[in-house]
Amino acid sequence: MAIQIQVNGKTHSVDTPPQTPLLYALRNDCDVNSAKYGCGAGQCGACTVIINGSAIRSCITPISAIKGNVTTLEDYQNDPVLKALNKSFIAEQAAQCGFCIAGMMMSAKGLLDKNKNPSDAQIKSALNGNLCRCGTYSRILKAVKSAAKELA
Repeated sequence: MAIQIQVNGKTHSVDTPPQTPLLYALRNDCDVNSAKYGCGAGQCGACTVIINGSAIRSCITPISAIKGNVTTLEDYQNDPVLKALNKSFIAEQAAQCGFCIAGMMMSAKGLLDKNKNPSDAQIKSALNGNLCRCGTYSRILKAVKSAAKELA
């Protein structure tokens, strides 16, 4: 069954069962490599994307539930928030292995889209569901704060 989804402003026809996780369609059919399979249970945040302004876990979201545009890190050239986050994550050397970073950036985008001047507590709350095996949380926090300053 072909399902139409919009990813980063482009419509894709995906031939898959409706219960297929969005993550699989993104990676296998839409040339999205940023969203990662981490836990498959929505607990690590590696698969985070933005739908209708909210950060969601694509590994537990069925493709049939998608209504609206799916924004992934691949859209950073066209999105001022993602562009600022990309710049600040590099400047703060927030990535060590890098596996979690796309999910971290998408969760941070979800926050910064709604709040351009978040407190440390608000940033930590927004990133609470994202795990980093390397433990670069302090650098990630600095990167999000830096991006917020640039956007303010």
